[in-house]
Amino acid sequence: MYIPSVGGKKFAFKKIPGANIARGARGSRMDYDQTKIPEMYARGRDHGPVFLEQWMNVVAGHVDPAGVHDILDLGCGTGRFSNALASRFSSNLVGIDPSTKMLQQALNSPSYSRVFYANGVAEALPLASNSVDVVFISMVFHHFTDPPTVAEECKRVLRSNGRVFLRTASREKTSMYPYVPFFPASWRLLEQRVPSLTFQRGVFEDAGFRTLACEVVTQEIAPDYSAYADKLALKADSILASLDDKDFQAGLHALRFAAATMPPRAVTEPIDVLVFGK
Repeated sequence: MYIPSVGGKKFAFKKIPGANIARGARGSRMDYDQTKIPEMYARGRDHGPVFLEQWMNVVAGHVDPAGVHDILDLGCGTGRFSNALASRFSSNLVGIDPSTKMLQQALNSPSYSRVFYANGVAEALPLASNSVDVVFISMVFHHFTDPPTVAEECKRVLRSNGRVFLRTASREKTSMYPYVPFFPASWRLLEQRVPSLTFQRGVFEDAGFRTLACEVVTQEIAPDYSAYADKLALKADSILASLDDKDFQAGLHALRFAAATMPPRAVTEPIDVLVFGK
């Protein structure tokens, strides 16, 4: 590895064998580089500026903005939160992801001058100890191959009084995700792949973190069910992308039928938030 310049300041990367991986994390449930998800992800998961502002406000409510200088966006994917985080906190940000295709999409998008992306895995972060103030983790906990090691790595790279902000799915919320009633086969996959909130919290507490917050944020992901169907049709969700084509098409048909017959209303979903202090 090397020490890249980010906005005039340098992130200290340490050399770790295997940190640069051309494809998905070894042993992960989904290798994004073997799918078409990266090409569709930004469109399927772009919920607009109000959505981003909502989440920046949530993050800001759990950290001291004056104390945030360097952020790690762990599992950054296409960087959908990276620029907003760096801009909101006027900070340097490094986004790390195992998928080369996802990172290429991030690099092809307009980028805030203090944002840098690197290939790597959460279980062996290519960062020096005590190098960041916030670790932001969004909807990727279920992809970690060794969650306890990830928690230890987060603790290692965080500075004193640093924060882990975990935005996550949980088994407890499975029945509340809006696509589940239309794609019944997704229930089994969610139960198999998505861990409980209790487990996720325990992983970080076992690593010595203090739980500072545990809450649920309701976010709007589409103005109506017709727009929601258009987004899901892109298969930018790893669960839906794992369904066989027959189940997926049947679910999409059911969703479009419902959209045509029900009164227009916004589509919302609950997202669990856990904040940990070092």
